[in-house]
Amino acid sequence: MAITLPDLPYQKDGLAPHISSQTLDFHYGKHHNAYVTNLNKLIAETDLAAEALEDIIRKTAGVADKVGVFNNAAQVWNHTFYWHSMKPHGGGLPTGEIAKKIDADFGGYANFTEQLKNAGLTQFGSGWAWLVLKNNKLEIMKTSNADTPIAHGVKPLLTVDVWEHAYYLDYQNGRGNYLEAFITHLINWDFVNSHLV
Repeated sequence: MAITLPDLPYQKDGLAPHISSQTLDFHYGKHHNAYVTNLNKLIAETDLAAEALEDIIRKTAGVADKVGVFNNAAQVWNHTFYWHSMKPHGGGLPTGEIAKKIDADFGGYANFTEQLKNAGLTQFGSGWAWLVLKNNKLEIMKTSNADTPIAHGVKPLLTVDVWEHAYYLDYQNGRGNYLEAFITHLINWDFVNSHLV
């Protein structure tokens, strides 16, 4: 079964002014789409062609001659998760179960946001900052390039893309401003809660 580019969960201008429709044209329309196209070419007529995306990631993680497959598959998955981690008029204080869990595991929202922003700022080069559930406890982690928590048996709840193509058109080299906008205006807490169960 071919891997397909999933629809965005909002219009291309839905995250403006924090992330512009121009950024989504490039980030979703060009970058994400290219990962889908490349992955389908790499798995065509192989045993992986019949596998689900998450299974492709797990089966190719750390396999030397499958690096290209892993990188493209993980980037397809990471980007899809990232789009859903945001929503128009999102951000701000968490609600529901995740709010209680953040208080319990981070000692409050302020400490959570500080750790998430710090992970995004200190990720050298391209990568991702994540809120994950590990051993039933919330943690912040970061991954380089295409790496993803699901390759390590860790459950992701939220991600922010810190590859430059995620923010450069809107924020130039101001990664911190982009992370602040993500936290304050974009986080989709309903999505996070849906993965907490």
